[in-house]
Amino acid sequence: MEDLMQFLREEGISEDVLQEVHEYVVSHPVSDAMKQRIPVPHFMYYGVNVWEDALCALLCGKNILLVGEKATGKNVLCENLAYVFQRPSWDISFHVNMDAASLIGTDSFENGKVVFREGPVYRCALNGGFGILDEINMAKNEALAVLHSVLDFRRVIDVPGYDRIVLKDETRFIATMNYNYAGTRELNEALSSRFVVIQMPPITQEDLQRLLKKQFPDMLDKYVKQFALLFLDFQKKCENTELSTKALDLRGMLDAIDLMHKGLSVKEALDLGITNKTFDIYEKQLIHDVINARISSKRLPSEIFQ
Repeated sequence: MEDLMQFLREEGISEDVLQEVHEYVVSHPVSDAMKQRIPVPHFMYYGVNVWEDALCALLCGKNILLVGEKATGKNVLCENLAYVFQRPSWDISFHVNMDAASLIGTDSFENGKVVFREGPVYRCALNGGFGILDEINMAKNEALAVLHSVLDFRRVIDVPGYDRIVLKDETRFIATMNYNYAGTRELNEALSSRFVVIQMPPITQEDLQRLLKKQFPDMLDKYVKQFALLFLDFQKKCENTELSTKALDLRGMLDAIDLMHKGLSVKEALDLGITNKTFDIYEKQLIHDVINARISSKRLPSEIFQ
């Protein structure tokens, strides 16, 4: 926790905001049973403006909608926020078959009796957690209507036949969405109005180099720069529709570098992490050309790391 707070200070987050976060954490302790649900971040989100927007919104009791293209760090930021506020989190991945029962809960049999099996939104409300609503625009609008009373000023869950649940004060919901994913739809106005919306900008070269250096401290600086530029090359070609977004995979690049770190050749590692995620032969060749322009496939892993 102290490491993340120090990271935020180095990012340039206002000390007043950080003090409010600290006071929030102290005044809202988590039970031992729920501590296992507090995520520990694998990566840090880089971007002072987005950090300050998100922290201030959550401190004000608002729910957040993170909107951005692929590889802008939406899920990373969700995990970071739950950790910095020390709140248990529930990850809810939306899909076209999602219904109200999947979110709130449904009747079930237990020991010959009908009991209510709590859904993730219900449990999040009871325990004052952070609900991560991943790709919220994948679900049908009629299924999401059940969230209206949860996300607005009422902050209640009214389950027919059961008690009316009032959300704990600590409860927040953070939704993510990408308009360009297959199967997504327009978010209806009634739902979108219940969030404050943060537009997630593409990662910059400087922040990407910091991320790579943080994850691979023994990587030579010149290759930190080259891998960052390689990702930005993919980003530019995707913007110009020369490549599909399958190549724009920051997770894949980090996985590939990790494989290189274990001794796998540069070509094989990048094939596994990036190239093989597209099945179009022409696109694969174009990806190889972009990679070779930055990093030779003959380069040995021992030349990349100290």
